[in-house]
Amino acid sequence: MIVKASLTALLIATLCWASDAFADKLMVAAASNLQYAMEDILKQFREQHPDDTINVVYGSSGKLSTQIAQGAPYDLYFSADITYPRQLASMGLAASEVLPYGVGRIVLWSATRDASGMTLADLVPEDIQRIAIANPRHAPYGARAREALEAAGVWPQIQNKLIFGSNISQAAQFVETGNAQVGVLALSLALSPRLAPSGSYWLIPDSLHKPLEQGYIITQRAADNELAQRFSAFMGSDRVRQIMRDNGFDLPDSKPDGSTINATQ
Repeated sequence: MIVKASLTALLIATLCWASDAFADKLMVAAASNLQYAMEDILKQFREQHPDDTINVVYGSSGKLSTQIAQGAPYDLYFSADITYPRQLASMGLAASEVLPYGVGRIVLWSATRDASGMTLADLVPEDIQRIAIANPRHAPYGARAREALEAAGVWPQIQNKLIFGSNISQAAQFVETGNAQVGVLALSLALSPRLAPSGSYWLIPDSLHKPLEQGYIITQRAADNELAQRFSAFMGSDRVRQIMRDNGFDLPDSKPDGSTINATQ
């Protein structure tokens, strides 16, 4: 009986090991503004591929790009600025074309004020003392925030009020917790289940900054990863495009599969 039980345990362990060994896995690096859209996308994908494992690490696009260049084990990289994956591709670190997946927008958001009635000029008066943005040096949403504030002519007056998040999610956290009275955040976060019930926003005109064209690559590490190919194909589906729209993104001029679409579709 002991021998039989041992053999049974060994068989179970072997089957578990085999299942794990042949299951497809992905490690994804994604810009922080994509968190809620990506959660919806993964939920839909897992309904069709329940045995596959996809883990996501969120952060600032610049820092994630640097990590990949230094050998971090990411299979796909979703950036809030398409420039970063293009740079990695030019370094020979991509196993796919650079594929656009969305165009982001920035907003003024506040949990304590009616931001829907504000403009960037309203950030100058002394009653607003702390303004949160993502760090412009490595976070695309922070860079576009600075561009908009400069274009509106208020950057010099509000510089000493700024507090910087390492990424757009941390900037949102500063405003959400009251450490800042208002923030320049991603529309995708303003519409999220986390922020939408507790604050209001004003959509910053996109004429005040460069487009937030977002793109991704399959990294060279995942050149032979079939799951990476399946997930990339799924990103071009109508279902994913609807998720992106629902999360506040405009659509790019082309799908991730390379075919042309209307940017407002």
